[in-house]
Amino acid sequence: MKSLADLGGLVYSTESGRMCPGCRQPVAQCTCKQNKPLPTGDGIVRVSRETKGRGGKAVTLVKGVLVDAAALEQLGKQLKAACGSGGTVKDGVIEVRGDHVERVMAALQKLGHKVKRAGG
Repeated sequence: MKSLADLGGLVYSTESGRMCPGCRQPVAQCTCKQNKPLPTGDGIVRVSRETKGRGGKAVTLVKGVLVDAAALEQLGKQLKAACGSGGTVKDGVIEVRGDHVERVMAALQKLGHKVKRAGG
């Protein structure tokens, strides 16, 4: 049987609110989220179009951007605005609704990224 210490310790404190299970500090002063390494790769951003599992609707995927999570969210917001479409950022991949491969590639090149079209 596991003890409470084995489960990660304190989760909530009435004094400071939610606690980070990694560094055991209040979430506002969490130090473990600052030490996350940048994603690694070959430096080439790959843009592709996918329809699998989406009811036949096309989605433009952007993979391989070597920036941290906050910058990736901001880049996703810029790309969605450039295409006039919605989308999301999941697991380091930017998804833009619709077939906007050419627009996304042009926007990324304008921002100084090395871009390749992936897939057929």
